[in-house]
Amino acid sequence: MYIVIEGQDGTGKSTQARLLEDYFKKQGKEVVVMDEPDGDLPQAHDLHDMILTRGYNLDPLTNVLLFTAARVELWKKIAEPVLRRGGVVISARNYWSTIAYQGYGEGVSRSKIIRLTKDSLPEKYFKPDFGFILTVPDKVRLDRQKGRGKATETFEAKPDDFQQKVNNAYPKIAKDFDLQLIDASGTIEEVFGLILGKLRIV
Repeated sequence: MYIVIEGQDGTGKSTQARLLEDYFKKQGKEVVVMDEPDGDLPQAHDLHDMILTRGYNLDPLTNVLLFTAARVELWKKIAEPVLRRGGVVISARNYWSTIAYQGYGEGVSRSKIIRLTKDSLPEKYFKPDFGFILTVPDKVRLDRQKGRGKATETFEAKPDDFQQKVNNAYPKIAKDFDLQLIDASGTIEEVFGLILGKLRIV
């Protein structure tokens, strides 16, 4: 099974991915969680740092190419082997994030992002068994970000107009790619219950 959890920064993607990981492990399944574009893979982590933490102010197209390169490494080195063995892959983000951030946010054409990604990754990457987008009101999302106690990354530090473009992008992406929107403004347990209900495994 291949599951993708998407959404703006601060919506709780990583938290829900880890809860799903625990859920499936208790069922005796092999599970891996990928936090794109990092994913606990050294080469992907280095690409992540180039884009998000080193202050390089990269061209938007360069960001697309680097994110795509990280995805190729994560998919081939981590996801594909687990799926071949019948395990569960849970990804916090996939290329829909690049459509939101580099496409709607930074102005790279959506068709170019999709073409570059499809030229680089296999068909299964584009067809998760379940795809969710978590949504929360801006104030809740920003409060969560402040409470995380970690350094602000490149896109989190961008101005309000950029954040609004990304926020507005996700409902469009959900509609265009037939993804399920999840209201993530409740407690962690409530949101997890909604996800399990959508997975039809409660």
